[in-house]
Amino acid sequence: MKNPLTKFAKPWGMAASWIATLLVPVVLIFLAVRILASGFFLELEYQMPNFPPDEYGFTQPERLEYASLCLRYLTSSADISLLSEPVFPDGSPLFNERELGHMEDVKAVFAPVVNLGFGLTLVLFGLLLVAQRRPWRADVIAGIRRGGWLTAGLAAGIGLFAAVSFWQFFTVFHSLFFTGDSWLFLYSDTLIRLFPMRFWQDAFIFAGVITIGGGLALGLALRPKKVARKADQ
Repeated sequence: MKNPLTKFAKPWGMAASWIATLLVPVVLIFLAVRILASGFFLELEYQMPNFPPDEYGFTQPERLEYASLCLRYLTSSADISLLSEPVFPDGSPLFNERELGHMEDVKAVFAPVVNLGFGLTLVLFGLLLVAQRRPWRADVIAGIRRGGWLTAGLAAGIGLFAAVSFWQFFTVFHSLFFTGDSWLFLYSDTLIRLFPMRFWQDAFIFAGVITIGGGLALGLALRPKKVARKADQ
């Protein structure tokens, strides 16, 4: 007897497929952001050849310590006092008021973005899990594969823009999340000493490698398998 739900499989499959496609870029970007916001990337970056030393005197261990403090503020429930209390040996604050204000702005963006990314990652895995027992499993797999190609293409396009003019790309990126010039600082400010332009160039390259690599991996690994047919005897 024909399953009466079969007629609904096609529209459900199409919807699930495109939902998966749109979720894949978000999940891969979320993965890249989480890796970048980790001690692993900081340690790796500060040890990179030709990474510019701090002209104002921070040693590499000091840079790592203070940069890790910034990441801890962004990735925890700590309030701004975590950054406002540390001082230099002469008693002056490690971060000035403009820097503290920017870090509050960054956290106001970072926290909901990470939460959204985590939630949508769960949605994608949940969709894939549910699809295992549905007739539209192949549609979801196809959607994930398509999302992989979409992610790789978008990331490559953004990467090309950044390669042509990184400063313009950097400016556009900040204008999406922050108002005015609140994200601009003096070279002598602590945030610039910890995170010079080279840091951000490498960070975007690293994120590009993860997203493009992840997208290509999904696009290639989930290709439909060809079934070989034996020739008639």
